[in-house]
Amino acid sequence: MDVDALTVRYGGFTALDAVSLTVAGGEVVALLGPSGCGKTTLLRTVAGFIRQASGSVRIDGAGIDDLPANRRRVGIVFQNYALFPHMSVADNVAYGLHARGEKGAHVNARVAELLEMVQLGALAKRRPAQLSGGQQQRVALARALAIEPSILLLDEPFAALDRSLRLDMQIEIKRLQRQLGLTAILVTHDQDEAMSVADRIAVMKRGRIEQLGTPVEVYDHPATPFVAGFIGTTNRLPCLAEAGGVALAAGARLALAHDQAPGSAGWLSVRPEQLMLTSEATPDAWAVTPALAVPLGALTVREVRCADGTLLRLTEPRRGAIRDPAGPIFCRLVPGAQPSLFSANEEE
Repeated sequence: MDVDALTVRYGGFTALDAVSLTVAGGEVVALLGPSGCGKTTLLRTVAGFIRQASGSVRIDGAGIDDLPANRRRVGIVFQNYALFPHMSVADNVAYGLHARGEKGAHVNARVAELLEMVQLGALAKRRPAQLSGGQQQRVALARALAIEPSILLLDEPFAALDRSLRLDMQIEIKRLQRQLGLTAILVTHDQDEAMSVADRIAVMKRGRIEQLGTPVEVYDHPATPFVAGFIGTTNRLPCLAEAGGVALAAGARLALAHDQAPGSAGWLSVRPEQLMLTSEATPDAWAVTPALAVPLGALTVREVRCADGTLLRLTEPRRGAIRDPAGPIFCRLVPGAQPSLFSANEEE
């Protein structure tokens, strides 16, 4: 699927601003960003529910802009399931096939196949109200797959489920995607969901795509300050750029490759797992004072304060009870860490 310079306006408000995106066959792309950034608008424009002001959408090389939603061969799974309460599970799954004029044994066989695929074969005669939230979501997924869509659109599909059910459905989607070679776009607010399900993530802000890359790329190498702050957790370490490295306001010099002009003010985006505590006073370590330490399962999350007042958060493996380190404490980057450097003038 190819989206080319798609622009959508609501009166004077631009919801999508010349967005371009290519989704390869068999790929899952997640749209991730804050509320109002254009994620759902992009999904609904592809589906045919919203008409764009300009730009185009192509599926398998053919333009679909003039096709109504029911002829686009697009499967949709909504957050609220949108099942027909008066129909059985089997009839809900068969709905799209009947709408296309298909009848008889073929429809029954297709429905039975899909219900077995989503592990609901024994519940074909039940009504949606007799199912759990996770089971209803599986029915919605089977219904979307029944028409053999060219692309599957998932609009916050797991938001109404509790944490354990969300994980189950994320695994289910990934299993089916690999089994069937599905091409899909997933809209989500859940970063963990995007990281675990998607092959690539499009981070959106104000109707534009800020960065498009693999989960590892957008986490380890954020392209903009917004992406650095939005994806995961990051620490901001004020610094001055030098030839071959940076001088931290906290009092250390780090050898880092960068393209900033020497002497320019900036800040390092450092993930909590890229920091470690040490008792050694070395040129690449800076003094810190413990502020807080809390257990988080197998990890300890620590907050420490630098001499310049900067508060840093770091994570480390938890081994038994939590204790503050004894004696002078210093902080440094873990070996191999490559934090991103941004100019102090760059907008977040």
